[in-house]
Amino acid sequence: MSTLGEVAYVRSKNAGPFWITVDIFSQDAKDHALLCRRLRTEAVARVMRLSPEEIRRFEIDGLHVIKFSFRRPQVQGAIDDRDMHGAACACRLAEIPLD
Repeated sequence: MSTLGEVAYVRSKNAGPFWITVDIFSQDAKDHALLCRRLRTEAVARVMRLSPEEIRRFEIDGLHVIKFSFRRPQVQGAIDDRDMHGAACACRLAEIPLD
């Protein structure tokens, strides 16, 4: 069984002070279609400790990208914000096993 990070490039970033976006880039249309079927929003929610309803999923076929957006646990820059840029999310999501 492979992990998400082994089959795609995963990048996360802040999307303003209230949201984080994770971009998952596939090599080509074939890999993208396969990843769209194999990567479950529920798996992303579990890793991020959210409910699936709190996550927005966008599949952009022409760019071979899947995007997930979700609210930040704290407002960016708040005293208890441990990840100002949302970059650590990519590391966590890259470990998701794909079935």
